[in-house]
Amino acid sequence: MYNTDLPTRAELPGTRQLVRSTLIALVTAIVLLVTIILPSEYAIDPTGVGRILGLTEMGEIKKQLAQEAETDALAGAITLEPAPDTTITEVGPVETVPRPATPASDTTTKPAFDTNAWSDEVSIVLAPGEAAELKLAMLAGDVVSFEWVAEPGHLNSALHGDGTRRETTTYRNGRAETSHAGGLEAAFDGTHGWFWRNRSEVSVTMTLRVRGEYSEIKRVL
Repeated sequence: MYNTDLPTRAELPGTRQLVRSTLIALVTAIVLLVTIILPSEYAIDPTGVGRILGLTEMGEIKKQLAQEAETDALAGAITLEPAPDTTITEVGPVETVPRPATPASDTTTKPAFDTNAWSDEVSIVLAPGEAAELKLAMLAGDVVSFEWVAEPGHLNSALHGDGTRRETTTYRNGRAETSHAGGLEAAFDGTHGWFWRNRSEVSVTMTLRVRGEYSEIKRVL
């Protein structure tokens, strides 16, 4: 029976070749980590390549799904009770002790855009399990008013922002809601908006209405 001849010492790779191959493999792994793995898995994109390739958006969706799973797990472990500190700033006027009337000409506390008319209205139909995302282009300090309504089911949502300098923030998470309304002040220059996922068993029509200081409204998912 013939066995393959063992390589001679001269045929074996030298130390320099091994070091060179190791360095090439290491550099390749780092490039793949920074440009593909981090953006697609964790929405971390230090080079900007991931967003160009659409991988950062994939990572953001994965983060949102993980947040939803964590919320569902917590909801199953505890009894849901009203959280008075989550919506107290968004309820209607409350009857208080009478106070001196302010002069009719004093309107400095009312934003110039606070009118009855909405600037934009967008409706999206989401099948069970389907997601959508709408973003507003805003500058730091810009303020908008908004409301969204889901019919006939309910939606999980995340109100969040992505900055022009790769900043990220989450303003609010909601679970199994049929509506939400309030105001949003942009924490930095960039896009700020809503991610929704239909966790009900029926198709849901989500209608968003906004007004205020923004230059563009765009559906990104």
